[in-house]
Amino acid sequence: MSDIKSGKETLHVAIIGQSLFAVEVYKAVKTNGHRIVGVFTIPDQGSKEDPLATTASQDGVPVFKFKAWRQKGQIIPEVLEQYKSVGANLNVLPFCSQFIPMEIIDHPQHKSIVYHPSILPRHRGANAIAWTLIEGDAKAGLSIFWADDGLDTGPVLLQRECDVFEDDTLDSLYKRFMYPEGIKATVDAVELIALGTAPVLVQPVEGATYDPALNKKELQQVKFTLSGQQLHNFIRGLDSSPGAWTCISLEEPNESTTWQEIRLYGSQLFKEASVPSGRPIYFQGGEKAGIQWDNGFLIPGQDGKWVNVQRISVEGKVMKAGNFGRQADSSSSAAVELNEDEKAKQEIIRQVWKSILSADVSDETDFFGAGAGSMDVVRLVEELKEKIGVTLENEDVFMATKFSELIQCVISKLRGDGSDGSGKVEYDPIILTVNNREIRFPHQQFINGKFMDAASGKTTAIINPTDESVICHVSSGGVEDVQKAVEAARLAFEEGEWGKMNARDRGRLLFKLADLMEEHKEELATIESIDSGAVYTLALKTHVGMSIDTWRYFAGWTDKIHGSTIPVNNARPNKNLTFTKREPIGVCGLVTPWNYPLMMLSWKMAACLAAGNTVVHKPAEVCPLTALKFAELAAKAGIPPGVINIVTGKGSIIGQGLAEHPVVRKLGFTGSTETGKIVMRACADSNLKKTSLELGGKSPFIIFSDCDIDRAVRLGMSSVFFNKGENCIAAGRLFVEKSIHDEFVKRVLVEISKMSIGDPLDRGTQHGPQNHKAHLDKLIEYCDIGVKEGATLVTGGKRADRPGFFFLPTVFTDVQDHMYIAKEESFGPVMIVSPFENGDVDGVLRRANASEYGLASGVITRDLSKALYVTEKLQAGTVFVNTYNKTDVAAPFGGFKQSGFGKDLGEEALNEYLKTKCVTIEY
Repeated sequence: MSDIKSGKETLHVAIIGQSLFAVEVYKAVKTNGHRIVGVFTIPDQGSKEDPLATTASQDGVPVFKFKAWRQKGQIIPEVLEQYKSVGANLNVLPFCSQFIPMEIIDHPQHKSIVYHPSILPRHRGANAIAWTLIEGDAKAGLSIFWADDGLDTGPVLLQRECDVFEDDTLDSLYKRFMYPEGIKATVDAVELIALGTAPVLVQPVEGATYDPALNKKELQQVKFTLSGQQLHNFIRGLDSSPGAWTCISLEEPNESTTWQEIRLYGSQLFKEASVPSGRPIYFQGGEKAGIQWDNGFLIPGQDGKWVNVQRISVEGKVMKAGNFGRQADSSSSAAVELNEDEKAKQEIIRQVWKSILSADVSDETDFFGAGAGSMDVVRLVEELKEKIGVTLENEDVFMATKFSELIQCVISKLRGDGSDGSGKVEYDPIILTVNNREIRFPHQQFINGKFMDAASGKTTAIINPTDESVICHVSSGGVEDVQKAVEAARLAFEEGEWGKMNARDRGRLLFKLADLMEEHKEELATIESIDSGAVYTLALKTHVGMSIDTWRYFAGWTDKIHGSTIPVNNARPNKNLTFTKREPIGVCGLVTPWNYPLMMLSWKMAACLAAGNTVVHKPAEVCPLTALKFAELAAKAGIPPGVINIVTGKGSIIGQGLAEHPVVRKLGFTGSTETGKIVMRACADSNLKKTSLELGGKSPFIIFSDCDIDRAVRLGMSSVFFNKGENCIAAGRLFVEKSIHDEFVKRVLVEISKMSIGDPLDRGTQHGPQNHKAHLDKLIEYCDIGVKEGATLVTGGKRADRPGFFFLPTVFTDVQDHMYIAKEESFGPVMIVSPFENGDVDGVLRRANASEYGLASGVITRDLSKALYVTEKLQAGTVFVNTYNKTDVAAPFGGFKQSGFGKDLGEEALNEYLKTKCVTIEY
């Protein structure tokens, strides 16, 4: 169709691309009277939809989000058919990061046009603007060209150019010219095609260059053989993303120098007549030292000229270069409390963020993590200036990327008081939208107050047991990481603030940590659920809720740990005074299991820190995420660096490394009896370190016929199936008096039939997936053994017919004492039921105690005398009477026999992390 008066054709345009640039092209093409018949863009990034898709959807334009257009070099037929269905006669590619097959490019009547940010044929390739600056071109520009089967080699339709200023960066050049003029040029090109006057100019061969993509780290490294101008060009060409990198030291280098990798931003040629004085900085590979001064880093070129770099990034944290290596005052400051007017401004800022990010914004939302780019920074600064009257610099946004951080920065500027600091730690977050909320957590190990990769660079895939998908990859540490963490803990204990702190001040920090955990309890419970398979409602109440209670309980103990005075015989005629002191042990290692990741950490670490120790913790390899989130919260609470260190990885490496380390003086371990023996042996062989072990169990639960049968069934179900059976004190064997045995089993089966098995995040789910695949396989093997030995499998015993590591609730009857399943722990949802003769109390006690385990036990009866008798005779660290699983932070927890020794929780737990010194004075 065409406009007869103007001779202009109304085009049917397919927009293929992404970003706000594409949105502006889309709007202008539509305004000019053309019909947008389809938009083809990238898939959603988490919950964030590309703005082009959002805009088109609002207009009712078909939107397609292909992850890929080709497979094994061939176009995907379904993709081609969907593309053809829109009936486009022109493809416009304003900004497109995907490879578009020639079948798509050549299909429309008017073919396809592409925007490219250079004056072709110079700087073909993905990073044209960067190479324009790196090569020191005096002119920059853009081209709209007809797509062909080459790499930016198609005939040119139109070009535009501009001067490159001395201090232009990639951002400034894009903002000043490439963005506004690129949109206009693309729209003008469409108009020329509609008018039938679009030129087709073959690109010349002369002057053609193809530059490599700057996505390889070696291409981003600063070379100190360059002149000052060349250094400046290189740094500014990589400004914002990814940033030119180098390694520096603040000490004169020698063979043992540890180099710090940094990235450089905000480059300017230094033109002052004299170089300012400052602290020397040394660059790896550089012949001449640079200078750190108030306004940045001065870097020398080979020609004697200097470049000043204003900002650097260290381990993901952007800061003023002049502040590097200097103690920041703000790290311990509390977040400012907002008044009503400031709260209103906060909501205005939140709406601006939502508009830019096309996503909901929580206090934890990271601007760049949610998909913002450098142009979004410009937009944010301008909108905040217009709407709330605050003047921000771009670097303010780069240095306060989280919403809550930017709020503090903005309020500080509005108040003019500089109170925008808070205790926090920077890290590269994993950000997911799960459970109707955004969650963010670290994926690197935490050593000396910083999140960092393993020395080896190795990682482990963390699997969501609900759907078997990969949540993320977490650092997998080694011996070198253990050594680094132990040394950080030693220094924090012997020389740091923690060892000098008043006990009451230490308690305040632990209370603050508990408060932060409560503030983040839904996030922690969600992470625990996707990481370990815990049912969300249980995770919220028990996994997280009891963890918070534990920290508060032990925070209250910090200033109540004391010794005593002891009357001794005096050395006449003199007198003697003898007293004891309770002192922290020093560096403690903690190794915790996978069934209650956060709670097991808290049970041990809270007592350990309350006693004044420092710690290196190894969480379970398969579910370390809440431990890493906990480390973030601990840093925010102001726990000094080195006090808490978390090294993720294999138990055979990290756990063994802690057990064998000569500086570690105490090891707390929860796990299997088999592994506990290895740990204890290593602790003895290394330095005879103090050890507490919470090991396996096969807890008996005796149900007498005089019980309330409904209560017995309810408690029996809970004793076995609580937390999917992944419960160290789970009732490993139920002894049911013969007269009620059959009725008990019948009622249990009815209750099992009512159990809702499914997604642990569903509020109606009662039974979630097992923690990991290897454990699921062991449960299947365990049940197979039971069947082979002659036990009766009444229900379950197999994997559920659905994705994920789901195992059906299982019941075995006719279980004889000699059978494997009668003696060994399943650690899963497997109920082992055995009858005992009516009235045979001593007989059932002999059977219950005929085990090498002694962690917990239970009894149900209305007869108090019988209950007390059984309680006295049962050989277990915990006995439940007419209840089960009733633990409390004030009640000691630990086992007998091969279930281990030592206590978690209660006052007794403090003894595990204290040593007693006796002092005698003669006077």
